[in-house]
Amino acid sequence: MTTQTVDTFSALHTCFSADLAVLIGSQPPRYLSPAGFIDQVEEVRDLLADSRLPHHEDASDDLDHAADHLTEALTSTDDEQLAHLSQARTHLRDAIGTAS
Repeated sequence: MTTQTVDTFSALHTCFSADLAVLIGSQPPRYLSPAGFIDQVEEVRDLLADSRLPHHEDASDDLDHAADHLTEALTSTDDEQLAHLSQARTHLRDAIGTAS
């Protein structure tokens, strides 16, 4: 994983972590690693899916896609990493907008 990828994960965490935490009524976790951010996305995804509210289920689907792209970015080539991180950002933004 390149330095740029680590910086991008950190930027995604900074941008979305607080909003994700609000969706489930928790405090944003400290950023420790890309895997920690993926764990947060997956936790919010699971809790929203369990709510059975239609807009939360839609948001959960977006978070599932975001988690997939974030995970893929960890093992992809440089060019693929940026594409996966860009897609993850889009899904994160859509999920937060849908769930709110």
